[in-house]
Amino acid sequence: MTTVPATAADILTLNNVEVIYDKVALAIKGVSIAVPKGGMVALLGANGAGKSTTLKAISGLLKPERGLITRGEVRFEGGDIDGLMPQQRVRHGIVQVLEGRRVFEHLTPDENLVAASAVTGCSTAELVRRRDRVYAYFPRLAERRSAESGFLSGGEQQMLAIGRALMTQPKLLMLDEPSLGLAPFLVAEIFDIVQRINREEGLSVLLVEQNAMAALEVVSHGYLMENGRIVMHDSAEAMKRNPDIQEFYLGGAEGKNFHDIKHYSRRKRWLS
Repeated sequence: MTTVPATAADILTLNNVEVIYDKVALAIKGVSIAVPKGGMVALLGANGAGKSTTLKAISGLLKPERGLITRGEVRFEGGDIDGLMPQQRVRHGIVQVLEGRRVFEHLTPDENLVAASAVTGCSTAELVRRRDRVYAYFPRLAERRSAESGFLSGGEQQMLAIGRALMTQPKLLMLDEPSLGLAPFLVAEIFDIVQRINREEGLSVLLVEQNAMAALEVVSHGYLMENGRIVMHDSAEAMKRNPDIQEFYLGGAEGKNFHDIKHYSRRKRWLS
């Protein structure tokens, strides 16, 4: 296990966090990560590696799924948040966009955004300011603001899910597989917008992705998860150059597809 030393430059640190489900199933083991203030960090890995569990340990959503942090600490802005309920964490500035574009399908985008603002509470004038800010980042949503959200495209629903998160005025935005099921051009558009929000507002972002190539194009550095453990941490540029990452997560220098590799041609060096 490794420990990430907390610094004033980090908005979030996890140190040697262990999560167990149903009191028997060990999901993540000694996970240590840090997200700098105003930074963008990727948490990469295959399906089932423990990425979503790590996000839920931060957002407080483990308990409804019978999960529990049994070791380690989660610190946000220097304070231990393990005892806080999910809604309290949102008020502190932590928000998670769940996998699967979960929007209120029978409400319009306008109504979805208003509902999200109720978590933190704000005046009518402030609500309008926040909503206009979301529409400025996602003009396509503004065009569909009166349509039922269930009839939006997948890309528009993902934009709405991120927009709802922005209505809570977060300090840390956590995105769980935002590229899932979307065409590459939509993934690029959404990631460009998230980058713009990060750059213009200094919003810290923790991005969970299986699409390593797309993620490493927009973040400054990343962590790689395998079987509930962090097995690599480096800058985005260094990870893109790493031959193991290239072969197993980026398709390889010869254009191999990860899903076509039935048996690894060489053992991952970090698991040796």
